[in-house]
Order: sequence, then C-alpha cells, then structure tokens
Amino acid sequence: MFSNMDVLSYSLAAITFGLLAVLVATRYLRRGVDRALALAAAVTAIWAASLVSQSLWGYPGFNLRYLIELLRDASWIYLLFALLKDGLRESKLTGKVRQVIGATAATLIVVLVGIGLAEHFAQISIATGKVKLLGQIGISLLGLSLVEQIWRNSPSFGRSSIKYICIGVATIFAFDFFMYADALLFGQVADSFWNARGFVNALLTPLFAVNVINTRKQPVDFQLSRSAVFHAGTLIFAGGYLLFLALGGYYVRVIGGDWGDALQVLFFTISLVFLVTLLLSRRIRSKLMVLISQNFFDYKYDYREEWLKMTRELADLSDEPPLPQRVIRILAGLVESNSGAIWLIGEQDAYILKAAVNLSVPKHTMIDNDSELVRFFQNREWIVDLHEYKVDPVSYNLLEIPDAISKTPDGWLIIPLYLGNELYGMALVGNPYARVELNWENFDLIKVVARQTTNLLAQADAQNRLSRAMQFEAVSKASAFMVHDLKTVIAQLSLLVKNAPKHRNNPAFIDDMINTTEHAVRKMSNLVDHIRKPATEDDSALAPINLTQLVEQLIAHHQHRLPAPHLEGTPLDAMIKADEEQLRSVLGHLIQNAQDATPPDGEIILTLKIARGNVVLFIQDTGTGMTEEFISSQLFKPFASTKGLTGMGIGAYQAREYVQRLGGNIDVTSEPGLGSCFSVRIPLADANQGKATEETERLVSDNYESAQGAN
Repeated sequence: MFSNMDVLSYSLAAITFGLLAVLVATRYLRRGVDRALALAAAVTAIWAASLVSQSLWGYPGFNLRYLIELLRDASWIYLLFALLKDGLRESKLTGKVRQVIGATAATLIVVLVGIGLAEHFAQISIATGKVKLLGQIGISLLGLSLVEQIWRNSPSFGRSSIKYICIGVATIFAFDFFMYADALLFGQVADSFWNARGFVNALLTPLFAVNVINTRKQPVDFQLSRSAVFHAGTLIFAGGYLLFLALGGYYVRVIGGDWGDALQVLFFTISLVFLVTLLLSRRIRSKLMVLISQNFFDYKYDYREEWLKMTRELADLSDEPPLPQRVIRILAGLVESNSGAIWLIGEQDAYILKAAVNLSVPKHTMIDNDSELVRFFQNREWIVDLHEYKVDPVSYNLLEIPDAISKTPDGWLIIPLYLGNELYGMALVGNPYARVELNWENFDLIKVVARQTTNLLAQADAQNRLSRAMQFEAVSKASAFMVHDLKTVIAQLSLLVKNAPKHRNNPAFIDDMINTTEHAVRKMSNLVDHIRKPATEDDSALAPINLTQLVEQLIAHHQHRLPAPHLEGTPLDAMIKADEEQLRSVLGHLIQNAQDATPPDGEIILTLKIARGNVVLFIQDTGTGMTEEFISSQLFKPFASTKGLTGMGIGAYQAREYVQRLGGNIDVTSEPGLGSCFSVRIPLADANQGKATEETERLVSDNYESAQGAN
C-alpha cells in the first residue's frame, strides 16, 4: 500500500504542519482559537510523521497509527469548538444543538479510541474494518456539520475572520469522507486517495497561516519585493498551467483515436500560445501586481498619520492660507509634490481657477463645462496622468486636455473633485520631487482625500453664499423699514392735500397742516440721517425720554381720526432710555393699527403702569381682534399683513424688534370680535423709580390682570 509517492506526500504534510505549529506557538497564542490551531497543527504533524515512519520502517503499527489519526481528528474538532466558543456572543447556534453535536462527537471519538486502545494492548480484534471505516466517516460528517453550523450562523461581517480556517478544516474532513466512503464501497483505501492525502493536507497550511496572521494583524518577519513575489507567482501559475496542460494533452490523446497525436500537438500549440499571451499581457501583469500588493504587502502609507495630518491642516479656521491652497498642498503632498492648481465650479457653469501654488498657469484659466475633460470625469472617476497621456493618449481615448491645463508647465496629475456624484472641480498636481511609482494604493488614497476636501470646499462656498445672502437680506430689511416710514409720511401729506381745498381758509387747519408738514420734514430728515449713518445699538445712542409725555403727544396727534385714543388715569412720569423718533414711530404704528382695526364708534384706551423697574404701556381696543394662531405664527412675521395689498406687514415686526433692543418686549392678547391688547414693556432709566410699596405693586398687578381679562 505504501510507496515512494506516499512518503513524499506525508513528509511534506509533516514539514508544513510542523512549521505552522511553530509559527502559531511562538507568535500567536493569545486566543483560544490560536492555541487550538497550534495543537491541531502539532498533532497533524505527528500523524503525518507516523505515516512516513510506518512506510519506511514499519513502526508504529496499524493500531497505534490509527489512534494517532483519531487524536488528529479530535484536535480539529476541538478547534471548531474553540471557534464556537469565541463566537458565542454573535453566533445564533443554540446551546442545545451545540451540546448534541459535542456529545455525539465526544462519544464517537471515545468509543473509537477505546476500541483502538483495547486492540493495541490486548492484541484482540474488537471491531471489523467496516466499523472503523464507518467511525471515520461519522467523524468526518460531524466535522463538516460543525463547519456548516459555524459558517451559517456567523454574521456576514464576521465571516472574513474565519473564512480560511473554515475552508481548510472543511477540506480535511471532506477529503477524508470521500476517501473512507470510497474504501467502504470498494473494500480498501484507494492508492490515489491515500497518496494524495498528504499533499492535500500540506497545501492547506497556507490557509491556516494567512487566517491567523490576518486575524491578529501582526507583520511577517521577512520581506519580499513585489517583483520577486510577482515572478514567483508567475512561475507557480505557469507550473500549474503546464501541469493542467499535460493532463489535458493526455486525455486528448486517449479520446482522440487515430487523430490523437495531431489533436495533442494542436492542443499543446494553442495552449502554449495562450500562456505566452497571458504572460506578455501588460493588463494581466498589472492586475497581478495589484493583487500581490493588496494581499501580501504592507501599505505604502501610514493612514492614521495621513488622516491626522489632513485633519490638522483643515481644522485651521483662519484664512491664511486660503482653503483652496491648503487643499492643493494636501493633495500634492500625497505624491511627494509641492505644486498644484485647483478649479472649482462657478456661477456660470464653468470651472474657475481658485488658487495655484508653485505653478505658472496660462493667461486663460477657465475650463468650460462642456469640455471633453469635464464629460470624461462625469462618466468615470479616473485620475489622469499627463506623463502617461503624452506617451499613450490612446489609453485615455484620445482625450482632449483644455488649454488651461495642457499649457501649464510641470503639470502631472489631474484629480477630479466630486461632491456626491457631481463633478465639483478639478485639481492639477505638479511634478514630484523624485520619481514616484503610482499604484492602486496611491489612487485610492487620493480619491478619498479629494472627496473629503471637496466637502469642505463646498461647505466654505455655501457659507460665503449664505453670508452674502444675509447681507442682501439686511439691505432689503432696512429698505423695507424705510419704505414703511415713507408710506406713513406720504399718507399724512396726501390727507393734507386732499383736505386743503375744503379747509384752506380755516386757521386751525393751517396750523395743523404746518405741524404735520414739520413732522414729515423731521421724519424725512431722520430717515436720511439713518441711511447715511445707521443707528447703533449702543447705550450711548440712547437718550432719556419721558414716556408719559411721549404717549400724551401721540394721543393728541391721533385725535383727528375716530375712534380717538385716550389715556386712562393720571400716570406718573416714566423715564426710559430710547431714541425718541424711533420710539415715537413704533408706538404711533401700534396706535394707528388699533384705529385701523376698530370701528369709529369703538374705543381705544391707553394705560401706563410702573412696576419692578419697568413701565408697561397697555394699548387696548374693541376692534375685530385676532386669532391665537395668527398671533403666534404671523403677527410678528415680516411681510405678513392683514391689510392685503395696502399693508407691508413689517410694522408689528419692526415694533417688537426695536422694543427688544431696548431690553423690553411686546405681548399680545386678543379675541376675535372683542378686541386686542398690546402690552409694551420697557425698562426704566432708573431702577429705583420702580420701587413702590407692597400695596402699590398689588394694585398694579390687579390692574394688569383686569386689562388682560377684558379681552
């Protein structure tokens, strides 16, 4: 049964598993799975060595070698249970199923080991060969069941850490299952299975080694150049291909009959031509190099350091240097360059040069939105290497490079900048300090950094646009207030012109006209001064004002229109700090609104109360009133008015804004059909003025509540 082939086969298995056991035992023993793998590898190496020893020297005997094989199977099953134990928190495998499989496997192995020990020491035959074959088949099926349960019940994101080890253990048990099933069917183990068994086991050791190294994330002690691995991989591929070619040629000759020799020559010729074509293909070689770099070598960058460096560079909120220049510096630094330029989308759907660092850009720097380069980037996220483009423009489909880039000396890489899926801009990186060989890792990092920096560029642009919009909004707001004041003056003067023919001989009308005109002139003068020198919110711009006198003047001014407002009671003088003209305009607007909302036979009552360092002016009317919804959502909202096209809807908003600037507020209570009450609260200029006796405060509170309850 034994031959030179099986000696070579199991010798290779003993050597590879021995090396695997040493590797894991010396470097990777921090997890239960690692220790279980080291044990399984060591037992498998002993098992393979025992087969070699049995083949060469006839020792150990069959029974002892059979016991060693059982221990080898038990060690791999123990490894699978170690995987289950490590994955208990994420695995869906229930404890009951795990106990059943474990008990079955343990029972079967114990029974078989017991049989083997009894036969070895007692020198008696307890079980036939078929029983032992069935036992081996059972162990193989249990091992395959455990692998299937582990894989099926592990989360998809955790399978990468157990993929290779599951494939390796499943292959061991699957091969044993087919070998022993074949032996059970034909009465003996086939030489082909037996001789290949050692080779199959040996070829699985790289899977276990790669799994452990990848899982623990530890470096390999030795280093190989990418070129060496490429050539070694090419030789292995060529050797495997030639082996396949030999087998294929043999079967072609067998089934070819009289044409066998000719078909064999034809098959070899075509296959060799295909192999040479593959080996000489630049695309295939490039893909193989990328595959080797991705899977067998450390990365070219310290990504943590690169990301921290970029974060520090972009976290600077100052504008020195400007953000586009910092983005150029970051992108250029990834490929050992110190120069570049950046184009970003403008308002005219063209890409405008925003910054250039250490590059002499041409006179015309705009890139049209319909240029061929823009369409190219809109279809694919490629980085254009201008050096490669000059040598082989066909590789870029004869792409036309805009003059703004092609006429820039020392240009090297054109990097697209995407915001989401839209092309937001382009960056040109200049020639590096020294020759840099670019590969997949350079391009991947450049693309990621380009997208990250593009988000910041777009955010900065959005902030600039928002700032400009706020400036325009401030101008529009000021214009609206001015137009509102002009509208009031025009209404007063229009009323005078309308009544002039009727009352031109009335001295009282003439006096009122003069006063109204004087007020309009003063209002217009203040408005012009405000345009030339906007009012500040500093306390220095405010002057002491007797609010009681101002209210009395406003009541007298609005007496010509029904219903005429009147002041209730005899309030004390209330001194506040404010701009007299602005406060007059604000309070006058509130009184005028009350008159607009109240029928001529209605009533408008003004009340002044002083309490706790504040003076409160109540403007109460018996007009149409307002709903709660209108007060909360529209009353103090600019450009929302109940007067239709005749109103601008900024009077109430302007009033509350100014009163709040003084440190006060305006509150409103209203009921549709009953009327409204505006409560204007303004701080007193002297806080001591508001101190009163407890009785006075109680009376003020009662009056306030009665005024609120009237609505």
